[in-house]
Amino acid sequence: MTEYRRILLDGAPVQVVRHGDTLRAADGREVAVDDAIHLPPTEPSKIIAVHLNFNSRTREFMTKLPPAPTYFHKPVTALNSHQGAVVRPEGCRWLNYEGEIVIVIGRTCRNVSPEEAGDYIAGYTIGNDYGLHDFRDTDAGSMLRVKGSDTLAPVGPGLVTDWDFRGKTLRTIVNGETRQEASTDEMEWDMHYLVADIARTITLTPGDLLFSGTPANSRPVQPGDVVEVEVDGLGRLTNHIVTGPEPIRSDVGAQPTESEEVVSTALGGDWEFRGIRTPSKDLYPSTVETDR
Repeated sequence: MTEYRRILLDGAPVQVVRHGDTLRAADGREVAVDDAIHLPPTEPSKIIAVHLNFNSRTREFMTKLPPAPTYFHKPVTALNSHQGAVVRPEGCRWLNYEGEIVIVIGRTCRNVSPEEAGDYIAGYTIGNDYGLHDFRDTDAGSMLRVKGSDTLAPVGPGLVTDWDFRGKTLRTIVNGETRQEASTDEMEWDMHYLVADIARTITLTPGDLLFSGTPANSRPVQPGDVVEVEVDGLGRLTNHIVTGPEPIRSDVGAQPTESEEVVSTALGGDWEFRGIRTPSKDLYPSTVETDR
C-alpha cells in the first residue's frame, strides 16, 4: 500500500508520499507529518454519499434497507480536510458526526460491472459525513443543507492505494471516547457495487469521492469537541468543531427547527413517524393560493 497526501508546501498545493513520520514531495522536499498543513487528498468534481448501508444503522432507526442503495449529493464547497475546522452555524444545535470510508475514483468510469469497478478506484480515504439536522424538516429529500453546508465533508488525511476494504474496523472517537465502531463486513453493499451502481447513469471522473455509509450511533457534537475517524490501514482523520461567526439569516428561507423529526434523528431515537410524515408542511404551510 502507498499513502499519498496533498499538503501546502511553501505556499503551494503539492502531492507527497508518506514515509513513516515524514511526507516527501517528488522533488525531494520533506516535512514532518505533524507539521504539515493538509488539503483534501483529491480535487473532486462531485461528492456522492449513500444514505444507508450498515445494518446497525438501519436497526437503530427501526427500519429496513431498501432493495438497492439510494444516494445524495454533497457540493464540492462542503469539502474539508484533515485538521480542518467543522463549522456549526450560529443558531443551529444538531450537528452530527458520521464516520465513513470514502472511495476515490482513479479514472473515468461509466457503465461498468461490480467485478470491473475495482479497476476504476484509485484508492480509499476516510470521511466524516457531518449532518446539520436543524434543516432536516425542509431538506429531508435532497439533504442539501443537512449534508452539504460548508465544511461538512472533511476527508483525509491521505489516499491509500491497494487497500482491501474487507474485514476492516471503523471507529469514530469524540474527545477520546469511542462513539461508533463497526466492521466493513456489516455493509450491505460493498465498495465495488456502489461504484458500479452510480456509474450506470453518472460518469465518475478521477478524484471523485463516494462516501460509503456510516454505522449506528451518530450523535450531536458541540463547539470545542475534537472528532476523529479511524479506519484500519487508512489512518485517522481529525477535525474540531467551531461555532460560525454569523447567525443563519432570518430574512430569507426556512429557519433551523427542533421538531420531533430533527431531535429524534439527531439522537438516534425511535420516533414512530420518522420517514413517514414530513412535518415541514405544518411548520411552513404553503402561501400559494390554489384554485377553488
